[in-house]
Amino acid sequence: MNRFYVVLAGVAVVLAIGTFTMLKSGGGASAAATGAPPTVADDGFRGYKLGSDSAPVEITEYLDFECPVCASFAVIQMPTIKEQLINTGKVRWRYRDFPLPIHKYSRFSAHAAQCAGAQGRFFEMHDQLFYHHQWAQTGRDPSRLFRDLAKDAGVDLTAYDQCMEAGRYAQRIEFSRQEGDQLLVDGTPTFYANGKKLSFRRLPTSDDFKTVVDSVIAHSPPKPRPRTAQH
Repeated sequence: MNRFYVVLAGVAVVLAIGTFTMLKSGGGASAAATGAPPTVADDGFRGYKLGSDSAPVEITEYLDFECPVCASFAVIQMPTIKEQLINTGKVRWRYRDFPLPIHKYSRFSAHAAQCAGAQGRFFEMHDQLFYHHQWAQTGRDPSRLFRDLAKDAGVDLTAYDQCMEAGRYAQRIEFSRQEGDQLLVDGTPTFYANGKKLSFRRLPTSDDFKTVVDSVIAHSPPKPRPRTAQH
């Protein structure tokens, strides 16, 4: 009987070591990347941008990666918006985080995107998270899936693991959320055009944004003509 308990204790130790190793290798969501940080500091970051810096209209989107409506917008509407408005130089699109408290892994998914962004792969990870959005309906810890998605996005996994474990961008994400509170963001996705909040009765389409952008451009003051040299 004593030998049985010795063997059982040994098995327990092995399982404990295996669990610890799994967590360290991406098997569990890091508390540092999952929860709100105790303090918040402004690192000067104001979101990843798509489009030309000279675009006359800037659309800012506050999003939650676990939000199914955000995923629908990203998958269905954004491809046309990119083609018609961003790639044509009319719009610069800015992404800001607004993790909702009702979503268990909203901060964790935002952090995964930020860690990918540190390697120049934010937009690739953005698409991976939204185009494989089944993770948001399972309620299961998505750590391993996110790691696979990061790999598919071209992210170096060693640096990604270190970033996620440390919760390196938790303060940045919380700063963005607090910024959204100040701007009266009341859900996700919420959009602003050149700083003005846009109100839609339903999830906006690419046609809705084309109408907004055309209106903003039409009502913008004309750019001053360059002065010609006098002889």
